[in-house]
Amino acid sequence: MTAPESPIWFKSSYSSSNGGECVEIAFAGPAVGVRDTKDRAAGHLTVSSPAWDAFLGHALSRNPCTAPST
Repeated sequence: MTAPESPIWFKSSYSSSNGGECVEIAFAGPAVGVRDTKDRAAGHLTVSSPAWDAFLGHALSRNPCTAPST
């Protein structure tokens, strides 16, 4: 991710409260970063915003009861 230099990471509301199963995301312009909270130092996966939208659309189509309210 190139911008912002210090992205703000958000923990998934569906992550386990016991730890070890947490995912964080950060939005940075045309990109979305995804990382595992167990090993933040390992880096993150960066995908384009359209790819992230497609991933979410697919995930929600598989389990529509978990769609976030807007």
